[in-house]
Amino acid sequence: MTQPITLLFGVHAHQPVGNFPEVIADAHLRCYRMFLQTLEAYPDFRFSVHFSGWLLDELEARYPSDMARLAAMTRRGQVEWFGSGDCEPVLAAIPQRDRISQINALSDKIERRFGVRPRGAWLTERVWESAVVTALAETGIRYVAVDDYHFLCAGEPAERLDSFFTTEEDGRTLDLFPISEQARYRFPFSPAQEVVAWLEQQAKSGHRATIYFDDIEKFGIWPETYNWVYERGWLRQFIEGVLASPLIKTGHFDEFHQSHQTRGIVYLPTTSYIEMNEWTLPAPAARAYHGLVEQEKHSGQFEARKPFLRGGIWRNFFMRYPESNWMHKRMLEVSARLAALPAELRSAAMQEQLHRAQANDAYWHGLFGGLYLPHLRRAIWNNLLLLEGALDRVAPRPALAQGDIDHDGHVEIFLRSGPAQAVIQADGDACVVELSDYGLAHNFGDTLRHYQEGYHDKLIAARAQHHGADSQGAGIASAHDRVAFRHKIEPEDLEPDTRPRGMFEDCWFGSGDAWRPINNYRATGTAQFEAALGGGRLEKSFVLDGARLTARYRAGNLRGRIEIRINVAMPSCDGYAGRYVLADGSVPCGFGQLLELPAARSLTLEDGVLGGALVLTSSAALALTARPHHTVSQSEAGFEKIMQAAEITLSWPVAGDAELVIAVDIQPRPGAA
Repeated sequence: MTQPITLLFGVHAHQPVGNFPEVIADAHLRCYRMFLQTLEAYPDFRFSVHFSGWLLDELEARYPSDMARLAAMTRRGQVEWFGSGDCEPVLAAIPQRDRISQINALSDKIERRFGVRPRGAWLTERVWESAVVTALAETGIRYVAVDDYHFLCAGEPAERLDSFFTTEEDGRTLDLFPISEQARYRFPFSPAQEVVAWLEQQAKSGHRATIYFDDIEKFGIWPETYNWVYERGWLRQFIEGVLASPLIKTGHFDEFHQSHQTRGIVYLPTTSYIEMNEWTLPAPAARAYHGLVEQEKHSGQFEARKPFLRGGIWRNFFMRYPESNWMHKRMLEVSARLAALPAELRSAAMQEQLHRAQANDAYWHGLFGGLYLPHLRRAIWNNLLLLEGALDRVAPRPALAQGDIDHDGHVEIFLRSGPAQAVIQADGDACVVELSDYGLAHNFGDTLRHYQEGYHDKLIAARAQHHGADSQGAGIASAHDRVAFRHKIEPEDLEPDTRPRGMFEDCWFGSGDAWRPINNYRATGTAQFEAALGGGRLEKSFVLDGARLTARYRAGNLRGRIEIRINVAMPSCDGYAGRYVLADGSVPCGFGQLLELPAARSLTLEDGVLGGALVLTSSAALALTARPHHTVSQSEAGFEKIMQAAEITLSWPVAGDAELVIAVDIQPRPGAA
């Protein structure tokens, strides 16, 4: 007689720290509420949930009735809770002490609100490194779920991936459940009756369990899924089909874990899910990897060979994107300072700010990662600077420091004034890579350059075919397979930058309109640089005084024109709350429009979201151009252009010896929204 298979059905709910309130409201309306209301009507359908701690706090504050519904479902034994890091960090990318505090913070929160303490944990983006085992074990976690791909990479045959295995690190053990890739690709995209039939076939094949744990957002937020899952009834049909089948029973990971023996010892390689392994690679390598995968699929050998086609690892994002690496290394620096602070000087708010600064989303980019989203990076910087400001009040840092904290081979010079910090990269460009104000908790240098991305090939191919429609077939298309456009994308939008997008980045225009970047600055003193140029020289130096950063240029024996580019991250981006203000008080346009001034000595960037302004002043009247800097990226909704910064270019003609002083003043604006 065929034994019923256990369906271990888990969903992971998460919104990035700092996401827009309207996005959370829409996610709740189209997914979280609908999912819980549907499952509430079927108490015999048992399932597991993981909510990231920040989202849990938001839902508790804004939708307490649905959280009460979830609590009632927990009390009646329908719901099993999974823990994780409270603010959804990639555990492998933060220090051991922070792994422990993050896991405990969420487990404590779940225990207070729902009366249970998790024994299982969700791993953010299923990023596995064996270093996380000891922190998970120390915090009472007994098992986690990771992709079956991880096990295939370790040489385990697919037919054994219907139960949990055991791993260890430094003598501490942890059990590992392999999430079924086939289930991930079927739920909820294939018709419900086909999914139920597939589960029954798994039972007939002798499988102990089918293990599913994936984003709840697939059930209502991904394109087309609200109509498919709720209006057309996929979820109800699926639940009713499972409950009606004598070959399927639902269960909790905890019960299965206690009633079954481990499959044995396993040591997994450092990896994530297979799509992530492609996203982590730089564009040329990603293209080569993608081509190899497609070649294997075409030959019919992919399923057999994919364990040996691993791509990159999650930490490669720090290698790919210097902006991500800078945030990460600054976060590690602040974490170490907090850890070194005497216990009596620490506060719960400080710990929370550190946890929020470790939220994973803004550190990476793929189909979902948020590095390209300025408001998510801003949330990291906001919490990081709030914490750093609090630490400075109890343990001040010196006004001047230098070191290579991002490990790129170039020294960074830190200028600190109390209310602000400026960081100059002492490389050939000698530009400002960070300008942070602690009162506003904002980094005006937080922008992103144009990058070549592997998926741009898909965009170019779609444009060439004049095709932007979604692929169709039985069921609905996964977000991984859609090609859609949210904005018109031109070829020039895809041109990668050859230099970082900092502040005070310079170009030289000599005779005959020939130009070149000034990227041969060498340090001559503290925050002082000199470049040989056009038969003469150009000196550049920086001073930070209070909330004013001053850049001083001295040209010696030069004839031509110097362009000075200043990229400024303003929270309003191209929204209605951001505007330029001229010296006479007039408002010519917003940050999203082109502004050209033939001669200007000052320009104010006023931002209602920031609650402050940035004022640029020059010692000479210069031609000024301000334009929005956009990047092109991919999300589950399609290809889109996103404004990253206001790019301000000053044109300075020089003839012989000359001097120019440019000041950037940060001004909080009382009463701003």
